[in-house]
Amino acid sequence: MTMVLGIPLGVLLGQLLLGLINGAFYALLSLGLAIIFGLLRIINFAHGAQYMLGAFAAVLALKYFGVNYWAALLLGPLLVGVLGMLIERYLLRRIAGEDHLYGLLLTFGLALIVEGSFVKLFGVSGASYPMPEQLKGGYNLGFMFLPVYRAWVIVVALIVCLATWFMIERTRLGSYLRAGTENPKLMQAFGINVPLLITLTYGFGAALAAFAGVLAAPIYSVTPTMGANLLIVVFAVVVIGGMGSIMGAIVTGLAMGLIEGVTKVFYPEAANTVVFLVMVLVLLVRPAGLFGKEA
Repeated sequence: MTMVLGIPLGVLLGQLLLGLINGAFYALLSLGLAIIFGLLRIINFAHGAQYMLGAFAAVLALKYFGVNYWAALLLGPLLVGVLGMLIERYLLRRIAGEDHLYGLLLTFGLALIVEGSFVKLFGVSGASYPMPEQLKGGYNLGFMFLPVYRAWVIVVALIVCLATWFMIERTRLGSYLRAGTENPKLMQAFGINVPLLITLTYGFGAALAAFAGVLAAPIYSVTPTMGANLLIVVFAVVVIGGMGSIMGAIVTGLAMGLIEGVTKVFYPEAANTVVFLVMVLVLLVRPAGLFGKEA
């Protein structure tokens, strides 16, 4: 059996693949955070709650309305995206001219309200969500058995992340979004509805979090605190990649998942803290993040 530093190669490859799956969720969630901060300068602490709402939307839609997984992939992000637009329109817009700390505190308070309400309604025990029939089974890779659903998560997460990057960085709509947040008065002079662009941007970031929540529902237990448990790690990923960097969020999310996987093989005790250790090292060497721009 081939060994790498005393570890069987099959074990190492298996953990790398599992790390890539976790990294796909990190990338999706980090992407939503990076879009909202990069374009709107809002530190969205409600992102974890929006991720949780996406998962619960899938569970409740199936339980009460018979909505299947494929429809939930569209319905969950749509509902949470609309909720996000309402939050931006009626709450965040009122403090748009204030210090960024106000937006952080507001979204943090909203997250606590949503999570507390769901704990009151559904308790702290997790709900399960069935695996879609089309994605059951798996592939024998020789060194591990890869479930089809986890392979699907990696593929669809990469597609959504790259499509989002392309839309923001390479299309006219993306240029309008960037220009509208950097110089809104000039854009309004050209007849662009900047407030609507800002509302749509926040809604899109919230929808990305909800999309990740629907993807996570068949894998992880759906609980009111599932977003809070993941949010701190995702914020660390965004800081490492560079606050507001779209490509930084994608690359760093996938990379941190892989690093976690390797750490579980060689030093399992540090697996839960390795992301924060990397964050500290990056901030010491490059405070703006790996892909961020210096102020």
